[in-house]
Amino acid sequence: MIGIGVIGYGYWGPNLVRNFAQVTGGQMVAVCDQNASRLDTVNKLYPALNTYDDVKAFLKDPALDAVVVATPVTTHYPLAKMALEAGKHVFVEKPFTSTSEEGRELVALGDERNLTVMVDHTFIYTSAVRKIHELNSSGQLGQLYYYDSVRVNLGLFQSDVSVMWDLAVHDLSIMDYLLDRDPLTVAATGVAHVAGQPENMAYITCMFPDNLIAHFHVNWLAPVKVRQTLVCGSEKMVVFDDVDMSEKVKVYDKGVTFDDDESMEYQRRVGYRSGDMWAPRLDNIEALAVETQHFVDCIRTGETPLSDGRAGLRVVNILEAAHRSMESSGLPIPIEPMREVTAS
Repeated sequence: MIGIGVIGYGYWGPNLVRNFAQVTGGQMVAVCDQNASRLDTVNKLYPALNTYDDVKAFLKDPALDAVVVATPVTTHYPLAKMALEAGKHVFVEKPFTSTSEEGRELVALGDERNLTVMVDHTFIYTSAVRKIHELNSSGQLGQLYYYDSVRVNLGLFQSDVSVMWDLAVHDLSIMDYLLDRDPLTVAATGVAHVAGQPENMAYITCMFPDNLIAHFHVNWLAPVKVRQTLVCGSEKMVVFDDVDMSEKVKVYDKGVTFDDDESMEYQRRVGYRSGDMWAPRLDNIEALAVETQHFVDCIRTGETPLSDGRAGLRVVNILEAAHRSMESSGLPIPIEPMREVTAS
């Protein structure tokens, strides 16, 4: 039985504790938080758990095998490093770390000590995203042309991270999983409408080989909540609307065909195809339940997690490039091919 402890019982911590308390092959044993009132809540809801307000004492709990870090991003690296050095497997909230250098160190430390390092990229464990991955990997979408994502709403303004590090990390992790390739360049623009605070809206563009382009719009200052992604292929197109409770994924048999004969007039070379739309059946399973079980299973079997430290590192690398681009007024920034680097 894998003993699991959570550091941080703030916004996301309660969801993690609830799900890890229900996994097969693992059990919650401890929670650590500096806030006494939060620990009082834990004691009332889970009286069998050990509670700590000191990380060092928490890591010495003899029943602890794995540590879940659900704290502000600036603390991810030091806490995860402490856990790994104490011989614990780690599950880190998104984004993985504040810098790619920190991420590299944690990945290397996990490899060195043969410990599982996993990042909380929750969306790739949703039935909707997994279905789109199935459609793409089976070739049903054909050659991919573009990936377009919008994630906007009114609030919640963050003071410690920009909207890119808060919202775009979700969509970048989905893109990383679905496309399974590295971008060549990243360009970004954004603005902060609150003086002295991080950017509250941003646009990010990733360029890939073969004219594949991915674009992201993230915004804390929108009148409506939109969570929509379009994936366009040569054979089919997909719309993923996370706000739609009944048909989150819609597959359209629509597209264009091109005549390769350059001697023909342009208008005659382009044809349009408009077929049926269908919405695949999706399992109604909480993504976090799938993800937490996956973490425990990977510890027990030695399997590499779907969202391992390398996946977290790739997303952080893109975010860093986007930040540098934003500081350079949107100049495209060449990006390191992380799959080649991290596989070595």
